[in-house]
Formats: sequence, C-alpha cells, structure tokens
Amino acid sequence: MQFTWQNQDEQNAGIKKFLGAHGVSHRMYNDVKSTGTILVNGNAVGLDYKLAVGDEVTVIFPPETSDDEVAFSDEKIDVIYEDDNWLVVNKPAGLTSVPGPSNRVDTLVNRIKGYLKKQGSTDLRPHLITRLDRFTSGIVLVAKNRLANSLANQQVAQHKIDKMYYAVVDGTGLDEHGMIDKPIGRVGDNFRREVIEDGQNAKTEYWKVEEFDDATLVRLKLHTGRTHQIRVHMTSLGHPLLGDELYQGPLDRGIDRQALHAYYLEFNDELANQVRTFEIELPADMKSVVKEDHND
Repeated sequence: MQFTWQNQDEQNAGIKKFLGAHGVSHRMYNDVKSTGTILVNGNAVGLDYKLAVGDEVTVIFPPETSDDEVAFSDEKIDVIYEDDNWLVVNKPAGLTSVPGPSNRVDTLVNRIKGYLKKQGSTDLRPHLITRLDRFTSGIVLVAKNRLANSLANQQVAQHKIDKMYYAVVDGTGLDEHGMIDKPIGRVGDNFRREVIEDGQNAKTEYWKVEEFDDATLVRLKLHTGRTHQIRVHMTSLGHPLLGDELYQGPLDRGIDRQALHAYYLEFNDELANQVRTFEIELPADMKSVVKEDHND
C-alpha cells in the first residue's frame, strides 16, 4: 500500500516530522525504514533528506501479512461501503466481533479476512475501529491498512467518530431527551458492568423516538466508549433493553437478544479529505418488536 502527499508548508522539513503530521506513527515509520520505501519526487532518498516546499513524498508500506493464529472464514459479510482504505459492514446480531477463546474461526474479523483474501489483497490484518457486542447489530468501521488504522484510532481517542444507536427499552415515561452521566465499572470478577462511584467516566445521550404500551424506542449517542455502556446506563434508569438477559431486560417480548442496533456512523476520512456518513435501517427482529408493540 502506498500513499503520496505534497509538502505545502515548510521549507527544509524533516521527513519523519512530515510523515508524522500525516498520521504515520513512530512504529509505522520504523516499519517503513526497515522493509518499506520512501520516495521524494519519485526518487529514493535518505532519511535525513530535507524537504522543499512542493516536494511530493511517497511512502510504500510493507504488506500486513496474514496472522496464522487468525483463521480465514468463507462466510459472507454485508458490505455497506468499501474503498482502498476502509470497509464498512453491517454486522448481524449473534456474530462475535473478534476471535476469542469461545470462537476463533468464524467471527467478523475471520469473515473480513476471508473476504479480503478473495479480493487478492496483500494487507490481511483487518483493523476493527468500532466494535459491537456479539448480540448488537449494525455498522462497524474497518481500516484495511495500518495508516487508516492509525488515523482512525486518533479520532477514536479524541471522540471524533460519531456513532448513533437505536434501542427498544422496557417501560415508558422517559424524558424526551436526556444525558446520562454516570461512571461505569466492574464489581469484582463479574462480567456484568454497573454504575459505580469509582468507575470510569461514561456519558450517553438519548432521545425518545416513540412510546408503546410497555416499551420505548430510543435513539442514543455515545460520548464515551465503555463496555456495555448503553445497556448499563438504560438499566440504571429502570429501562433495560428488551431481550437483554445479562441486565435483566424482559425476555418475553419477541426478541431473543438485546434490542440494540448501531444505525449511524460518521467519521472524517483524512485520506480522501472528506466526511463519510453511513446510515442503515432497523433489522427485521427489532422492526418486528416495534411493529407488534404498536399494533397491540
């Protein structure tokens, strides 16, 4: 994978500083030094070369070869968008995002890896920028190479990737709009998270979309990214998600997983210098719950 930028700002700029300003981390720079190539105006140069204004710098990164510990899966993925740097997919509920002890061969990462191999890609280490719980459906952003991964992770750290969710929660009576600002943490060795005084800062904003007899459709925005954040915060308000067994959500409302769907994602694609926005509709199982509730 190669990228080209023009030096438009600084005379006698150092190559490392210039590349750092374009998202090339110290580690990536060392990779390029050892097995990649740096060209200025099409010619190989030493790492001590000083750039003139107008110089074109091309970096050729070594391929990210396959990790033998991560299997290829031939199962299909639902591609929303793709270019040389990004893959945006719609993850179905029930599919684990990354390999772990309970599933090492058919997670979203395994499927994406298999998909990239079929395309003949030389970069075979897909980077999941946004992850979803196994039983949460919706949009996942994937970086196809190390530079896209570096740039996206900087945006994640700065809370610049905008993610929105739909959830169907138990009960009615929620405010039209609210900001839940409650710290979240783990008590002991429990997998389950809770609102606790000494937990990590966590903020979830929500808007009420529609009320039904005994449930409410809400739209939510994450301002932080804690494990199970939406599920914990809505439970703390007395409105757990339908189907969410771990957080005592009702299990008899026609959905067999937590009713949570990542429907919207916006991020700044710095490699194309444009903002990319994606939005998808509710999945069939959540549509069915909302429709049934509405007809009762």
